[in-house]
Amino acid sequence: MIGGGGALDRPGYFIAPTIVRDIKEGARLVDEEQYGPVLPVIQYSDLDDVIRRANDTVFGLGTSVWSTNIERARKVAASLEAGSIWINKHLDSQVDVPFGGMKESGIGVEYGEEGLVEFTQLQVISVA
Repeated sequence: MIGGGGALDRPGYFIAPTIVRDIKEGARLVDEEQYGPVLPVIQYSDLDDVIRRANDTVFGLGTSVWSTNIERARKVAASLEAGSIWINKHLDSQVDVPFGGMKESGIGVEYGEEGLVEFTQLQVISVA
């Protein structure tokens, strides 16, 4: 484990940002969506296999791709099943772009024009 890995010394239930290595599929931290500053890192040797493994989940809220080769990172990102994908960063403070998940990760989209459309209802009246 790299980083804090424990509670912060202040009121409330806060966890220090933590990177967890030497972890595998089957661990709850890998298989479930976590909502905290904890990042599991899994080694891989075959790119197609790691993309398959990343998509082999019922979740698809957000993910990040890290690489020095931006074109390759874009191709990997296009292969991932997630509502938001960041390259060489994770999360954005922008609220003017849509944010939503795939699969069992949420219903609908927030923010941006697409988010507003989620709150509309289309009605068609056709007259002969």
